[in-house]
Amino acid sequence: MDNTIAQLPEFAKEKQNENKKFFAKLRKKPPKDLDYMMQELHEAEFQRTDCLKCANCCKTTGPLFTNNDVVRIAKHFRMKPQKFVETYLRIDEDQDYVLQSVPCTFLGADNYCSIYDVRPKACREFPHTDRKKFQQISNLTMKNVAICPAAFNIVEEMKKRLANK
Repeated sequence: MDNTIAQLPEFAKEKQNENKKFFAKLRKKPPKDLDYMMQELHEAEFQRTDCLKCANCCKTTGPLFTNNDVVRIAKHFRMKPQKFVETYLRIDEDQDYVLQSVPCTFLGADNYCSIYDVRPKACREFPHTDRKKFQQISNLTMKNVAICPAAFNIVEEMKKRLANK
């Protein structure tokens, strides 16, 4: 798995132009069953993929924290939301709450998340490959294929399936 993760940015870069063209076409004319297909591909991939063997998303990027996330996680720690923000977060250039640093503060050496049950919405939904109207988040997906082996595999399989339609 470590070798795959190390090579992923290179694989994603090799596929970048192909993926850009593919997603541009997908945005213009998405198949009627795209949401269904993405759900199926997502579920099949995550039958094979064990995130605990990877955790590359937690090691290399940080999620956005919504106000609801802040309140929920602060409550979990029995902290005031403002104290949670001061301790763990910063405001980025887009005025969003993000982690002060990566890898994620809440990621253990065993790749387990210490706040898994109350983790941010962005973490719960990552890599967003089962989201409805998938074609609308192609820019996000392009970034995620360089981070997440499962997202990479899902996009490659989706391209194969849609080429046969």
